[in-house]
Amino acid sequence: MLKKYFYALLLIITYTALAIAQEAGHDHDHDHDHDHDHAHEEDTTGASGDSHAGHSHDDHAGHNHGPTSLEDCVAITEDYNIGLRVGAIFIIMGATMIGVFGPMVIHRIRPYSEGGVRHWFLTIAKFFGTGVILAVAFIHMMPEAIMRFESPCITSDWSSYHGYVGVFALAAVFLIQLVELAVLSHLEKKHLQDANSGSSVTDGKDVEAGSIVKGSHDGHAHMMIENSKDMRDVGTIVLELGIVMHSVIIGLTLGFSTGEGFTALLIALVFHQFFEGIALGTRINEMQHKTFVKPFLMGSIFSFTTPIGVAIGIGVNLTVNPFSQSSILAQAILDSLAAGILLYNAFISLIAAEINHNSNFRRSTLSYKFVCLISMYIGAALMAVLGMWA
Repeated sequence: MLKKYFYALLLIITYTALAIAQEAGHDHDHDHDHDHDHAHEEDTTGASGDSHAGHSHDDHAGHNHGPTSLEDCVAITEDYNIGLRVGAIFIIMGATMIGVFGPMVIHRIRPYSEGGVRHWFLTIAKFFGTGVILAVAFIHMMPEAIMRFESPCITSDWSSYHGYVGVFALAAVFLIQLVELAVLSHLEKKHLQDANSGSSVTDGKDVEAGSIVKGSHDGHAHMMIENSKDMRDVGTIVLELGIVMHSVIIGLTLGFSTGEGFTALLIALVFHQFFEGIALGTRINEMQHKTFVKPFLMGSIFSFTTPIGVAIGIGVNLTVNPFSQSSILAQAILDSLAAGILLYNAFISLIAAEINHNSNFRRSTLSYKFVCLISMYIGAALMAVLGMWA
């Protein structure tokens, strides 16, 4: 039930962003044509203009900076190797599946004890993933969204205000907070009703319902959700929502890229998706599903989003202009929304819940805390380095 709510929310957010961008694109069509004609008249030679445009896109592909002038806001079909891009779909899918399903398989091979090798591996991977998520939001999503809002391919109405990224990110934070509050309130009410209905027959016997005991006093109802499995489930689904949105965007970026920069971007995105997969896979383990069906579905959704984005990017690049105002705005808005979702989840569900507000973590040994925190810092650092290329 929780996944249905959040996947429906993902569709609503996506369609809203596309609608805003499409509306802006219609308003911009006339002005863009006029400006483009004017810029074309100022070109001294057609050959030099073509060379300049091609060079700008090649530079953009490697560093993800986008068009730098109005002349660059056109689709480029030369030097666009379809076979290489189709191969990239399967390369990224393979790296993503290894990252997300690897921790799940290790977790399910057999029961393992606290302090064992696999326990330490999954613990390190979990906190490493927390650092990855933070770095993705701060270093990958927000700067890319800012650059797209400042793109010369959109009207000055959008580029004149520098707070759009923060506005959409903040809107995503508030929206996710309200949805999460509504879901948790519903679950808490349901658990309370179950506890009250069972109190007369349990006669003081402990009956587990998440983290609650049926028959307990109503004054302790607030403890139902705070440490329950439902709380972890909601946090993990919010995390996947943000990662899936971002994965579609980076898939589009790879599909749009051209020239020599494509190879560097592909290599960077392979590592990018692998690390994000580890982050999501370890959190899905925390949901403690008895069967592998739901974890498999969640991992598969994440594994296919970036390849789907690449396929869409290829199709868009060959049929319409991927650097039109509507396309640039859709990517900018979705990146901003995804950044807000991941930042909310990283601070509330990951750092606060797993570290600062976790009594078990606070009482753990100094060596355990050191390993966990260093793992988180290394994850953030690696994603920060990858920010140089993707």
